[in-house]
Amino acid sequence: MISNGDYERQAHAMLERIEQAIETHAPEIEFETEDEILTLEFPDDSRIIINKQRPLKQIWLAARAGGFHYDYDSAAQQWVRDGGHELLADLETFASRQLQKPVRLR
Repeated sequence: MISNGDYERQAHAMLERIEQAIETHAPEIEFETEDEILTLEFPDDSRIIINKQRPLKQIWLAARAGGFHYDYDSAAQQWVRDGGHELLADLETFASRQLQKPVRLR
């Protein structure tokens, strides 16, 4: 299992990476971070919320598609959920659906 320090570093880095990717590749999506909760707001007022879950050492994502929990896979150096679904790939899919056009974040 990932240590507390590694969890904090990896989770923080992922939230920053998402912010930078949105800013660079999807400027029509607004975002705000408050208390380690990253909220993406779409032109139709829908949202995707991404936040750290320290007690479980996970990142949670809530979108129209549902709620998903990601664990850090140290070997792959990725945040993944059951079935091997990677966080950024899922976020691209969910954001593309909500924006109704392709969103690339990687």
